Parts: sequence; structure tokens; C-alpha cells
Amino acid sequence: MEELAIEGGTPLRTMPYPSWPVWDEREQRQLLEVLHSGQWGILDGGKVAQFERAFAAYQGARRALCVTSGTAALEVALRALGVGPGDEVITSPYTFVATPSAAFLVGARPVFADIDPATYLIDPSQVEAAITDRTRAIVPVHIGGCPCDMDAIMEIARRHGLYVLEDACQAWGASWRGQPVGAIGDLGCFSFQASKNINAGEGGAIVSNDPELAERCWSLHNVGRVREGAWYQHEFLGWNYRMTEWQGAVLLAQLDRLPEHVALRADNAAYLAARLGEVEGITPAAVDPRVTGHAWHLFIATYDPAAFGGRTCAEFLKMLNAEGIPCSAGYVPLNRSPAIRRSLAEQAGEIGPWELGEVDLPELPACPVAEDLCQRTIWFQQRLFLGDHEDMDDIAAAIAKIQRAVL
Repeated sequence: MEELAIEGGTPLRTMPYPSWPVWDEREQRQLLEVLHSGQWGILDGGKVAQFERAFAAYQGARRALCVTSGTAALEVALRALGVGPGDEVITSPYTFVATPSAAFLVGARPVFADIDPATYLIDPSQVEAAITDRTRAIVPVHIGGCPCDMDAIMEIARRHGLYVLEDACQAWGASWRGQPVGAIGDLGCFSFQASKNINAGEGGAIVSNDPELAERCWSLHNVGRVREGAWYQHEFLGWNYRMTEWQGAVLLAQLDRLPEHVALRADNAAYLAARLGEVEGITPAAVDPRVTGHAWHLFIATYDPAAFGGRTCAEFLKMLNAEGIPCSAGYVPLNRSPAIRRSLAEQAGEIGPWELGEVDLPELPACPVAEDLCQRTIWFQQRLFLGDHEDMDDIAAAIAKIQRAVL
């Protein structure tokens, strides 16, 4: 019987998967242009503005605004929508902590609506059930680059008079029924952090088809200035969330190769999904047929312990990593996060800032689907899908090897 690598056997794969980030002379040329220009900030240079125009066109939006991070994008967007203290923002418990953090940063309260067990995306029926007279906005999260059911979410929002802010931080180039995500709702936010499919180390963007909202975002990210105003004319309170020309330069080059990478990731993801269909116990997340473009920032699959001799998902992930296949467990359910619960207690005045030790934190309503799936989820990150079909074969073969060994 073949021995598992974790038990001292030979790993199925010893070659590394494609590294990240990907760069070439295009990034180098763009960066040198900024260096020699001496115009390193957007108030002087033109790289960020050039990228904003290109990215807006790519995402099917009238306007794009670059900021310092995806988190900053969410915060600025919520404030531009008028969300503030006393308001509630409905979002998914299966997302990065920045999504609910942005609500706290503007004084609002995040409310979690559970996810669909097949797709890992926010369940519109749970969104509807979570609406109260304090709800101001819905923030659907396009996890892994797969669009949420935007038909249902937009219909619910229209019926209840709510804003829709798309958290598209993992969804560059994704589309719902032929329409790029981000500009389907009132505002949409993207991230260019180092792990992302298009990255500048850090950075983010807000897209919109609403000129008034876009101008509010511009003012908020530029310390409350207004266009054509004087340098020290601050009509509103804002922040310095401006992106540098260095990041704009890198992003121009990254955007140039994104269509090629989108196609490559999609091909490999489809091939891997077919291969995993041959292995009992690993179920890729479902993709709604109305999704016409998937960014494949993550390939998410659900693990069934019964098909692997009762081994836990954590044990399985250790075995798979030992076989040379990079993988991880992904998110924890944010409705159980100490940081979220602590922030709610602070917001309610029940504890003070930075108060640790023996403090009672509020319990949030259960999100049983998210809580269950977080115990048995496998993530394969986007860089794996920049390889070829043989790289995908190794993933399926390693899983089959583990299954044979444990059974």
C-alpha cells in the first residue's frame, strides 16, 4: 500500500505550483516612468487616473475611484451612501472581517444573513428575513469571485428602499447575466491587496454608475475637498485614502494581462471540477447558471468526512498539504468572531475600548449553514489555476491517494 507523505511516504507532488505575483517588463516600465517623472502622487501624476478609466471600462461602470485598500473602499462607500450610527447593514457571515468592520467604522451595526449551502454566497431569503426598520443597506459578497444572486438582491432592495453595496473585492472581471459586477448595485468595491488576482501590494477601488455618489466618494477619499475647489477648501470631513502613482503604475500592467489570466483560471477550474467529480466526498461550490463570468480567486469545495474514514477536515488538509497540494480551510463564521462581538459590545456601551480579560460578549444569532460549512471547507487559491491541466490532475490524484490510504 502506498504510504502517505504525512506518515513518511513520498509526496505525490514535489514541483511547486505557479508563484504569485506575476510580473514582467510591463510593471518595470510603468514603475520607471513614475520614478523618472518625479510625480509620485495622484495630485501630480496621471497613472492612477489612467487606471481608473481603464478599470471602470473593464467593469462596465461609468466611474472608478482608487483608494488605499478594499477596506477603505467599503468604508468610503458606506459613508457616501449616508450609512451611519443607528443604521443596520445586512451582509454575509462568510467573508473577510473587513466587510462588517466597514460598517462599524461608520458607526453602523452589521447584521449577518446566512449563506446558501451549495454556493457559499449570501442567501436572499435570509436577507429578506433580516430586514428591520433600521436596515439601510445590503452588502452582498461575491466570495471567491463568484457573483451572488443579484436579481433577487436588487429586487429585495428596491422593494424595501435599501442601498446595495457590492463587496466585489474578489471579483474582478466577474459578471452576472452578462453584466460585470460592482456597478449592478449603487456602489461596488474591489481590492488590489497582494493575494488578489490583480494586485499592487495594497489598494482598492470603488465603481459606480451614479455621478453624485461617485463625487461623494471622491471628496471623502481626498480629505473632504470638492473638485475645482481651493486647496484648503474642505467642505466635508474625509480622509487621505488616495492611491499612489506607484500602485497605479503596477495596476495598469496587471490589468493588461488580467483577461488572459481570467480565461486560464476558468479553464483550469472547470477541468478540476470535472476531475473532482470522479472522487467521492469532495463537492465543488455550485455556480448559478446566470453567472456569466467567475473570477476564480478561490476554488471552494465542501469536504465529507464520511468519505475519508471519518478524518476531520483539518486532518485532511494537513495530509493534502503534505502531498504537495497547497490548500487551506478558509474563513471562520463571523457571527462567532470575538472581534465582531466585542465591537458590538463597545457600540452598545457595555464594555470600554480595548477591554480584554473576563468580559461577557454578546451572542449573535446563529448562522447554521455558515457555521457548519466552515468546519468542512477546502480552499484552493487562484495562483494554482495559472498552471495547466496536469497541475489540476495532481490535485485530484493526491485526494484519491489520501482516500485510498484512509479507507
